Amino acid sequence: MNRQRDRNYRARIEAALAATRQQDALHRFGDAYLEARRQAFTGMDFEALRQNVSRLKDEVDSHREDYLEQFSRLARAAGARVFRAVDGAAANAYIVDLARRHGVRLAVKSKSMTSEETGLNAALRQAGVEALETDLGEWIVQLAGQRPSHMVMPAIHMFRDEVAALFGEVTGEAEPVDIQHLVGVARRQLRNRFLEAGMGISGASLAVAETGTLALVTNEGNARLVASLPPLHVVLVGIDKLVPTLEDALCVLQVLPRSATAQVMTSYVSWIRGPVPREGQARELHIVLLDNGRSTLAADADCKDALRCLKCGACANVCPVYQTIGGQVFGDVYVGAIGLVLTAFFSGLEPAGELIGACIGCRACAAICPAAIDLEEIILRLRRRIGDREGLGLAKSLVFRQVLRNRRLFHALLRGASLLQKPVFGGRDSIRHLPLHFSSLTEWRTLPVIVEKPLRDLLPAVENQPVSGHRQVALFAGCATDFVHPRIGLSLVKLLNRADMAVSFPLQQTCCGIPALYGGDRETATELARQNVRALLADNPQAVITVCPTCSTALRRHFVELLQDDAEYAEAARRLAGITRDAAVFVAEQGPDPAAHVQRGTLTYHDSCHLKRRCGVWQEPRQLLSEAGWQVQEMERADRCCGFGGSYSFAGYPEISREITKDKVNAILRSGAAVVATDCPGCLIMLRGALEKRGLGLRAAHTLELLGEALPDSSR
Repeated sequence: MNRQRDRNYRARIEAALAATRQQDALHRFGDAYLEARRQAFTGMDFEALRQNVSRLKDEVDSHREDYLEQFSRLARAAGARVFRAVDGAAANAYIVDLARRHGVRLAVKSKSMTSEETGLNAALRQAGVEALETDLGEWIVQLAGQRPSHMVMPAIHMFRDEVAALFGEVTGEAEPVDIQHLVGVARRQLRNRFLEAGMGISGASLAVAETGTLALVTNEGNARLVASLPPLHVVLVGIDKLVPTLEDALCVLQVLPRSATAQVMTSYVSWIRGPVPREGQARELHIVLLDNGRSTLAADADCKDALRCLKCGACANVCPVYQTIGGQVFGDVYVGAIGLVLTAFFSGLEPAGELIGACIGCRACAAICPAAIDLEEIILRLRRRIGDREGLGLAKSLVFRQVLRNRRLFHALLRGASLLQKPVFGGRDSIRHLPLHFSSLTEWRTLPVIVEKPLRDLLPAVENQPVSGHRQVALFAGCATDFVHPRIGLSLVKLLNRADMAVSFPLQQTCCGIPALYGGDRETATELARQNVRALLADNPQAVITVCPTCSTALRRHFVELLQDDAEYAEAARRLAGITRDAAVFVAEQGPDPAAHVQRGTLTYHDSCHLKRRCGVWQEPRQLLSEAGWQVQEMERADRCCGFGGSYSFAGYPEISREITKDKVNAILRSGAAVVATDCPGCLIMLRGALEKRGLGLRAAHTLELLGEALPDSSR
């Protein structure tokens, strides 16, 4: 991404951050959506449902041409005319030519993101055809001269007073700020236009191959009017909307409304097979099957799963970045996590670059996707491509390739920084102010200091002997625990000693490589994977214990992927993945410690993104804290991102991080607890820094620290 483009995008972010009313509305919507969605899926196995959707969409992907041919043949047999458009220009040209041949002057449209993708309205306008949006939200943004900010709720970013002012420009009157009144205004303004129109244009939610049938899933009756009143009905539908059978379509309908609007079913599900009959006048149905990059996406092994997308918008509903800056900034035609991927293939990697960089990687999108798309993983792969194409830049190249790859240099620099910070920060535990252009990093949080003695220096000096037995495990500390929070590692040693295990610390271990991988430098991440595999398996440990979920993800998943084609390291990487365990899970498996049962007060718990959504761990920490005598008081949205995101909150988009962290701190305060626990050193840095800066007197601690403190004095 060039410098000017980056500056322009950051200016748009700053403007969005200033729109605090929009942020508040999107947050309230997101919270209400999650609760309504939970109720809508009550009694249903969401995981099984989305795996079914995943399988049927993958089946289409494997035989797409066959299903396209089958759908086209059966749709034609039912009286439809089918055109396959290779791109948006071809689709627009077909529809414009059809309008010209039939003398169309007005086309009424129901909601169609595909037409937004092709720029159909502008193409029709150039040809002298008025394209009128009749979906309420689409009409609002059309009047405002904007694009939709959400795939399902196009005008979610606008408020009733803004809508009233827009409608007043249409009616020439001062319209009251009342929703029911405004809906009535829209109905009166649009109703006669359906009868005047020479063409109706819609999208489709599903295209059923075995019958040649289209399904429109909507909450407004305008789609049926568009499909049935004008003499021409054009359906512009992406080839990704294909499903093999009617039974498959019903499978999709089990999750689509629940995921899109948290409804068991939408107000209307319209099935169209052939032209809608009309007395006294022949009608035509034209189906435009749009490719526009979908075939390219289907052929891309790294990203093709994105074609499973149902266009429900759920990934935006739960995205902390979307809730913070909105879809006008965090999106193009399509918004949210799926929008980042589709923009890369429909519009190009360059315009997608700024959006991909703004993703914080919290995995909320992957957890909620009804088609089981691992969106965060796909975005990560696109980041790598951007890095390959545009280069890493001088700063990243220096940090990743000259420093991170050289463990001795990396650790020497950290030790040097520890010494240099002493005169500046006076031996304090945190940095409250940074000078000059770094000052913005400490405006809303404190930052931790680098400790004088890292964990690797402290461990040899502490007692590290099990009560009995000879089991030995290796600790992979991660950079934050080693050089910032060594108490976490020391606490783990005490806990495991009490469970009859000795803990080794392989000194050759280094950064897990996630900063490089997320920064687009796969080459450095691969080299660091090799270094850590060698170090951690050198003494043949029974298990490797991690205290950071991001590091755990690296050891258990990314190392295997990065080294899968490496003849020397592939098998070792798989072995390491098999013996790597998260600390909370490992400690919980050893059973409760009866000596630790003392009432200690109330705390709340923050689920780190990768621990819960990638590692599947959230119950064990709560169990351990309860057994240690803490009463766990759940905060609202305990698994909402804290805003850290690694380098995201420093060199990425700290201004977005600031707002996300503010939401998390407010949730902690509302819980009423005096302590917040987490199992991620990165989250701990963020939460402790934000709480300290606000002088709230609340403590943030790693679960292992609290468990270590709960041990009898003789074990401390």
